[in-house]
Amino acid sequence: MARTTVASPPSPPRHGAGVFWRYWTASTVSRTGDAITAVALPLVAIELLNAGSLEVSLVTAAGYAAWLLIGLPAGVIVQRLPLRGTQVALDVLRAVAVLSVPVAAALGGLNLTLLVAVALVIGLATVVFDVGNSTFLPSIVSKEELTSRNSLTSASNAATELGGPSAAGVLVQIFGAPATLLVDAASYLVSAVLLRSLPRPPAADGAERGRGVPAVELIKDGWHFVARHPVIRPCVVAATLINFCCGALAALVPVFLVRTVDVSAGLVGLLMASGGVGSLLGAAVTPRVARRVGSARGVLYATVFLMACQLLLPLSGSGWGLALFVVGNAGFSCGVVVFSILTRTHRQTVTPTGLLPRVMATVRFVSWGAIPFGALAAGLTATALGTRGALWLSCGVGLLIPVLMLGSPVRRARDLA
Repeated sequence: MARTTVASPPSPPRHGAGVFWRYWTASTVSRTGDAITAVALPLVAIELLNAGSLEVSLVTAAGYAAWLLIGLPAGVIVQRLPLRGTQVALDVLRAVAVLSVPVAAALGGLNLTLLVAVALVIGLATVVFDVGNSTFLPSIVSKEELTSRNSLTSASNAATELGGPSAAGVLVQIFGAPATLLVDAASYLVSAVLLRSLPRPPAADGAERGRGVPAVELIKDGWHFVARHPVIRPCVVAATLINFCCGALAALVPVFLVRTVDVSAGLVGLLMASGGVGSLLGAAVTPRVARRVGSARGVLYATVFLMACQLLLPLSGSGWGLALFVVGNAGFSCGVVVFSILTRTHRQTVTPTGLLPRVMATVRFVSWGAIPFGALAAGLTATALGTRGALWLSCGVGLLIPVLMLGSPVRRARDLA
């Protein structure tokens, strides 16, 4: 079998600070729109189409099903195409897809099929875009800066997760869900302009791009690296279980809050923004956790913490019961972010440079591919047991996460490396 890389990652070229900050700004602006759409798109289905749990889960699942459809080839696509130009084109494509929803609503042609199709198109573009972003970052910062830069990126994502849903709830209350999606379309266009201003990443030679090697062989190289690595493998399995729970929560929480707890659209956004608070806290404490207890122990503690917080969600209700939702949602998100930053930094550090796009694509194909299954399973379960019952079942899956990590080699180490 042809191998395209064997060496350890070289030190990245030095760039001015402005390159990272433009990269960061583009990602943050785009994520803000994503956070708004995460609330607005389900509310379009709920309010305008009177969709139930199963229908909303189809919209949620479609966005993440893209990881199953193109997750593995995404690494090869990123490796072989010009990275900057591809990202710009994907931003424009996502803007057009989002714009189709308010246009269809204005023309009276909005239906569930269109929402599912839009979610799928956005998901497909996001798959390749995110793999490209994860590949680009190690090329502009040193290994020593990766944890702090990943934490900063996750912190900005958390801030948008915090402000985006609350802003979405207010915008939906004032302008309606379809018009709110215009903000997301604008964010993708702003991101495209910023990415267009970045310098092109250094051109790789034919061997580095995998030219002359069949795509299937390139994909296998990434898959084998992940499957055979003693630390990456169990972390990916744990991430898959976490994302299964995330998919279930994404499908259940809007319906649970609107139909079971009986809160308004504006309050839904504020309550879901508690996840952003937790994510922001997780991003802020991760570097300190890594220094104080080690990255491996930090991963173990994070899985126990997120599982415990998840148990609070089905216990929540109206009135003061909403406090349980806020604490549980924030704590769960905090644990997920700590786990994500530490494991992502480890992958970026130990993976050979030419193999990194395919390793990141493999990891996301497996772990993010679980999200649509979680969403669909939650929708089907909620149809039979109600949303609260489905939330309890998702907690059962969450209990497996710390059990898995405690049985892995991570338990015996202080640091993942």
